[in-house]
Amino acid sequence: MDLAAIRDEYTRDGLSRESLDDDPFQQFERWFQQALNSEAATPNAMSLATVAPNGQPSQRTVLLKYFDEKGLVFFTNYESRKAKEIAGNPQVSLLFYWPELERQVHITGSTERVSTGESLKYFMSRPLGSRIGAWVSNQSSVVGSRQLLLAKFDEMKRKFQNQEVPLPSFWGGFRVTPLSFEFWQGRPNRLHDRFLYSLQEGGEWGMERLAP
Repeated sequence: MDLAAIRDEYTRDGLSRESLDDDPFQQFERWFQQALNSEAATPNAMSLATVAPNGQPSQRTVLLKYFDEKGLVFFTNYESRKAKEIAGNPQVSLLFYWPELERQVHITGSTERVSTGESLKYFMSRPLGSRIGAWVSNQSSVVGSRQLLLAKFDEMKRKFQNQEVPLPSFWGGFRVTPLSFEFWQGRPNRLHDRFLYSLQEGGEWGMERLAP
């Protein structure tokens, strides 16, 4: 297998300062809507990078559930590895990759838990199986077998039969408040367009073009 021969030529679009919104949230919303319109596979999937106390980074894919001018929100088990690492170091990195559009968005920021009310509102919108699953999985812990996991699911399903599945105390959302946005557009000859928005003192956003 010759991995060195695997390559794509990016020819779809260019990116200029004039085409970008001064507000990175507005620019992100524009690109996210275009990703939705392009029927990109799971456009709200984002890689989340956290750092352990020993300095070891880790990544996983989570799903963006909503965003506004306050930040970007995802949900998880508060006892998971990612949540424990966030508790020790709230600085995280997010990466969206939309190959159909030859685009990436890289976001850095600080993370905090959303309110219980926000978590409850989203939790109650989930399918029944997903709500029960939140009670079943002690996320990131060792599990003996899949059969044990399925047996616990059946047990919790019987427990919550004929009643609303409550919000677990160990489950909820995190909001990432951005400190920077980088918008990346693939271009021919690997001369990609990259623009970095950085939060300045006073709450204004500065913008710079980066070398590819």
